[in-house]
Amino acid sequence: MSALRPWWLLFCLAVLGHDLRGSQAGSAPSAANTLVWGPGLEASVVLPARFFYIQAADSSGKNLTASPGEKTFEVKIVSPVEQFTRIWIQVLDRRDGSFLVRYRMYATYSELHVHVLLKNEHVAKSPFVLKGPVYHEGCDCPRESGSAWEAHMHCPPSFAQIERDLSFYPSVDPDRNAQEIPQRFGQRQSLCHYTVKDNKIYVRTFGEHVGFRIFMDAILLSLTRKVRLPDVEFFVNLGDWPLEKRKPPEKLHPIFSWCGSNNTRDIVMPTYDLTESVLETMGRVSLDMMSVQANTGPPWPEKNATAFWRGRDSRQERLELVKLSRAHPHIIDAAFTNFFFFKHDESLYGPLVKHVSFFDFFKYKYQINIDGTVAAYRLPYLLAGDSVVLKQDSGYYEHFYKQLRAWEHYIPVRADLRDLLEKIQWARDHDEEAKKIALAGQQFARSHLMGDTIFCYYYILIKDYAKLQVTEPKIRKDMEVVEQPADDLFPCSCHRTNVRNTQMLCLLCSLSADPNDLILLFAR
Repeated sequence: MSALRPWWLLFCLAVLGHDLRGSQAGSAPSAANTLVWGPGLEASVVLPARFFYIQAADSSGKNLTASPGEKTFEVKIVSPVEQFTRIWIQVLDRRDGSFLVRYRMYATYSELHVHVLLKNEHVAKSPFVLKGPVYHEGCDCPRESGSAWEAHMHCPPSFAQIERDLSFYPSVDPDRNAQEIPQRFGQRQSLCHYTVKDNKIYVRTFGEHVGFRIFMDAILLSLTRKVRLPDVEFFVNLGDWPLEKRKPPEKLHPIFSWCGSNNTRDIVMPTYDLTESVLETMGRVSLDMMSVQANTGPPWPEKNATAFWRGRDSRQERLELVKLSRAHPHIIDAAFTNFFFFKHDESLYGPLVKHVSFFDFFKYKYQINIDGTVAAYRLPYLLAGDSVVLKQDSGYYEHFYKQLRAWEHYIPVRADLRDLLEKIQWARDHDEEAKKIALAGQQFARSHLMGDTIFCYYYILIKDYAKLQVTEPKIRKDMEVVEQPADDLFPCSCHRTNVRNTQMLCLLCSLSADPNDLILLFAR
């Protein structure tokens, strides 16, 4: 059980310290009683998009449980020493009395003041002062101590999925893996062989389809800008299917994959889709774990009481789902937006329908999550809405599946969908219970699938894996360096680098007869 983060303690106070009944719709929020908390109020927590929360409460201290209006709170972020701040701010109304504030910084500041205002009155302890330097995402300024970084990020001490995955590998031999893994998988699969050495990233690719390497490059570069990674060497599977099918006591090869399965021993990471959404929040992606929270459709009683699904034909069960929808259109609305795997059956299961905005999914109470080629990577976003998820039993899983509990976070459905109609009918007949499951799933997503936790997962995975190595990681033949992106427009000066260089200079000066030569050397 992970320790509660400081902002989650405030969240608990927001829920338990106020009247659990909440305030009735239409109550006016109180600036003094409203709560504000979250990682975006800590200078040391560097994220692509920083975020924090506002929980509106009325004059009696009761939480509001309905939106007081999306324009209720105004947020300003300023630097006392800068005339202009290059910061994009969004206040997202979650329509349950709470707000998610996210902001993306495009420059680094010596200090920031976060003003949260209600009708020009400061809310809670506003203004919140972030003592700098406050680094933006592009700033290459890693913290030397991994344990200090974990503490500032409030990472949990461990993740059960990581412990389970690494339990199959009591030791890891980088030299052996460098020879055997390309021989075993490199001809038929698409792999990346990474080495992190002195916090620099090196890579060699194997296979034909290696375009998804960009996601792994991006998260590693982002991590090394924030914290010094241990020297480590590992292989990443760029394909959909997990690879290591051997079972102990056979010789297993450690492969990092986006997805796991009950029949394989791959080491699971957050999916490339979730990873990109974290890195590109308020950037080039429109669907991410924060935007979903502000686009959850109409209130529960006004949602369409039909089970909804859209997607492509990547699995036989999806064909069966569309067939069920044809037979029971008043219960299920399911259709294909693309044919690829079963093109010869398009006349049976078509015609294709137009793509529907993901946010429009939440006009429906019931969301069907069914495997594609592997696990359906949309599940994090479905959970983050306020519709209830009917999840197909599956041998595939993402990094967080083992934390989910059937009938608490989702309604389980048999793998062959034989009980799907029955489960939808149960949800219709037990509306309050279904709503509670939907809200529990939503809270799970808010607690476990946000960007800070994703960064923690990657770091702890790499750190724990590095401890298993029995030979020194090496920069292998034909590896190329993965360069940090240029930040010429808004470069930053890392105070940690300056301190480290000063310490080195002092040490060398104490050993040198002519320190001026050393000063000139460092100045170049």
